[in-house]
Amino acid sequence: MPLFGKNPGDTSATWEPQAADSRLAQTAGAEPNGVFTSDLSVSEYALLGEAGFEPLGFVVGSSIYHVGLQMGRWSQNQELQVLTQAMYNARELAMARMRAESDHLKADGIVGVELRMQMYAWGQDVLEFVATGTAVKATGGTGAHRAPDGRAFTSDLSAQDFFRLLAAGAVPVAFVLGTCVYHIAHQSAMQSLRQAGQNQEMVQFTQGVYDARELALSRMQAEATDAKASGIVGVNVAVSNHVWGEHATEFLATGTAIRRLADEHRLPETTPKPTFTLGLDI
Repeated sequence: MPLFGKNPGDTSATWEPQAADSRLAQTAGAEPNGVFTSDLSVSEYALLGEAGFEPLGFVVGSSIYHVGLQMGRWSQNQELQVLTQAMYNARELAMARMRAESDHLKADGIVGVELRMQMYAWGQDVLEFVATGTAVKATGGTGAHRAPDGRAFTSDLSAQDFFRLLAAGAVPVAFVLGTCVYHIAHQSAMQSLRQAGQNQEMVQFTQGVYDARELALSRMQAEATDAKASGIVGVNVAVSNHVWGEHATEFLATGTAIRRLADEHRLPETTPKPTFTLGLDI
């Protein structure tokens, strides 16, 4: 089973728009008197401060990618590896560029990572992949919260979940993903006639969806292992058809890989805990 993922030999991963340098140079992470930018809500900003972190700047990575063409056999379940590789490469380029912006700010991590895809009018086979988040730094920290590779961690956790994770003595390592573009076999006319009016499992479809989902999950898990994480929280598996037709489907598994912190880096017991107030006014 091929494991798709990062392509360190791709020099385009380090390319950054010149405009980003001027924007980042004015943020709190690069300039002591600069202002921070973030996509945090007011509540998330306050909670991030209680967790001992401060926002540095809103970071972005983008890649506009031409997705190739691959056809599946009509009656066969199979992975469309050309399309899988394209979806991996484009997302990894966007994530790498977002992380490079956080390096400019000397961040300890990126919280609230969002990875989305959008289409333009230039053609159905051209897609933009965008990764966004808020670069943060531990106040008075020593870099203990960074990923094992010494760079900023990435996480799609909300500020509330990030707070609870730190309180439990763990820290994010990386936003990990696994994907699989799979061709689900068509049924023959005879198969459809035999099933008419009957309750029965459609085994061919079940098996195809099972295989595709398992490939996506196993690749996400492999990324967490490579990142030297101890586990993954917040796993989600999304299913999308995109532009390839109704029988070519992408299964995308995402989550935040985490690791345990040493006891001295845990939040103190006196740290305020999040509360929820329910109004009783009618």
